[in-house]
Amino acid sequence: MKHKLIFLTLIFLSFSCPSVFAEKDTEVDICIYGGTSSGIIAAYTAKKLGKSVIVIEPGNYLGGLTTGGLGATDIGNKYAVTGLANDFYRRIGAYYGKFEQWTFEPHVADQVYADLIKEAGLTIVKNYRLNSLKKDEGRIKEIIVENADKPSKSSNRAIRAKMFIDCTYEGDLMALAGVSYTIGRESNSQYGETYNGVQLSDFHQLPDGIDPYKIEGNAKSGLVWGVAPGQMQATGSGDRKIQAYNFRLCLTQDKQNLIPFAKPANYDRERYELLSRILKKENWTTIHSSAKVNTLPDGTKSVDHKGGFLIKNMPNGKTDFNNFGGFSTDMIGANYDYPEGNYETRKRIWKEHENYTKGLLYFLSHDEAVPAHIRAEMKTWGFPKDEFKDLGGFSNQLYVREARRMVSEVVMTQKHCDGVEVVNDEIGMAAYQMDSHNCQRLVVNGMVKNEGDVEKGVKHPFPISYRSIVPRSQECKNLLVPVCLSASHIAFGSIRMEPVFMVLGQSAATAASEAINSGKDVQQVDVSKLQKILRSDPLVNGKAPEILVDNDDANRVSVSGSWNKNGGGYGRNVLVSSLPTEKEKVRYTPDLPQAGQYELYVYFPHSEKGSTKTSFLIHTGTEKIEKTMSAADIKKIGLPSGEWASLGRYRLESGKTSFVEISGKGADGSISADAIIWKPVN
Repeated sequence: MKHKLIFLTLIFLSFSCPSVFAEKDTEVDICIYGGTSSGIIAAYTAKKLGKSVIVIEPGNYLGGLTTGGLGATDIGNKYAVTGLANDFYRRIGAYYGKFEQWTFEPHVADQVYADLIKEAGLTIVKNYRLNSLKKDEGRIKEIIVENADKPSKSSNRAIRAKMFIDCTYEGDLMALAGVSYTIGRESNSQYGETYNGVQLSDFHQLPDGIDPYKIEGNAKSGLVWGVAPGQMQATGSGDRKIQAYNFRLCLTQDKQNLIPFAKPANYDRERYELLSRILKKENWTTIHSSAKVNTLPDGTKSVDHKGGFLIKNMPNGKTDFNNFGGFSTDMIGANYDYPEGNYETRKRIWKEHENYTKGLLYFLSHDEAVPAHIRAEMKTWGFPKDEFKDLGGFSNQLYVREARRMVSEVVMTQKHCDGVEVVNDEIGMAAYQMDSHNCQRLVVNGMVKNEGDVEKGVKHPFPISYRSIVPRSQECKNLLVPVCLSASHIAFGSIRMEPVFMVLGQSAATAASEAINSGKDVQQVDVSKLQKILRSDPLVNGKAPEILVDNDDANRVSVSGSWNKNGGGYGRNVLVSSLPTEKEKVRYTPDLPQAGQYELYVYFPHSEKGSTKTSFLIHTGTEKIEKTMSAADIKKIGLPSGEWASLGRYRLESGKTSFVEISGKGADGSISADAIIWKPVN
């Protein structure tokens, strides 16, 4: 990107951000370091709250993984996605003509962020990275940033701010500010966990019997590429190993929009020798993921993972390719130096991951060791011409799943994920499974095994502590860290999802604004007031928010007939009636703040044995309307646990005069009663 340092105008898509760095020094209320999804949402929030804001992005792209190829959003439970994060997916939905959408093309996410930037008039500076900072009496006074393309003293710029927010995946500002952090995996004993530390599992594992040596059976020939020397340590023991990074690839089979996989200039076939041995052992029928559970003679179970990619469909013939099985897009063991590496080290590791990934795609589509039918299938795929145009269709964001993690007054742990401990200063929720990709590949009992994979579900969304996104008071009083927050390795595995980072970014910016307004340190922010602001004005626009009533709300939901509470659905559970009649009814009665037009949405959990139709009674306050919704009309995209469907628009009276009732009338299978939204129509 060409620019003049005196009058620097940075371009994000077709939108020009305001000119910045006209002077050596910039002074704002809030400085956000990192233009990730969390960073953009934080900046939008702060600006809408009336604060002057600047976003410094070390790279050339905004939106992080959300615009970088991760188009099949990892959700867990939609209930955890609130505020501007929820609005982001509603805006994505509007682009595709839906209420909301959780699978999307990268350029659509780009456009949504461009709209947010334009709406708020955000000042964005790309290609400037952290050089140093000045701190006095526990407060960051200013940061010095340098031109990432051509670093020099003459390009250095100072940004002074009352508050700073570190929204990077790496936690660079946090670390430079002298805040305590950790890297790698804690031992299980440190926080009383069971899924932390060294873990050998059947998930994403190589089949038994894969030889680890270059010349099979000959230990003197050395280890095959990708296999680390040494022995596996005791289960649950801690280390500084990092779960694997990869690229979330946006690929297509559309011949009119396809760039074929080409042989990289530095292609090294030896990197894929293990994969050739796996292919001989597993007899893949396709590259698509598949898993088979086997029951062993002793009663234990093992899982065979076949196929090389977890492929999730996105609109317009595009897909999100992710790691799957024993050998895939995860470059296991190649990222240990990344979290604390200097810029050159990280650049090298990033490029190694890119080379490995492009080489993997070429190997599977061209190498004679790959079965012909797999090569033929792989050749039907390619990079899309209309995504990441300046990079030949290849993703612009390495999936930095985990780097530094802050250690503050509260450390989120497995106990919080399991609901054993519950924080009282909630500023967001997480709901994804406790998820760690493999951390190393080594020799176990004479054969190659991956180690570090964990996939353990959480029963329902759990709250995240405000104290986990602020440092200890004695370390820094004006910094918030919504991405590299204070969490153990395994708890971070549940929290580290893009929608959650957006939620925490909004919470962090709101807290920073409150700290400025009150003249207090971030640790002294009134959390109850912060929570009230987040609830009452979730879109930071001053408008009445939509009203959501979940089946768990005893004050607004009445139940008659035979219903069971089942796990899943929206929130903590869903009401299910297996043999419904007209007597089975669930009534939702909101307290509407004002009369007016509302569009009603009902949440339909995915069910294989559900009724083909569900009956509703809608009372507007003046009339009753019966409505039947067909299950065939509920479009499933396969990612979340269910979908929202519109019940239509109605003129409703204020107060508790209106209601929606779900009943078993006319049902021919089980019916569900979960959540309903009353959305004001502006």
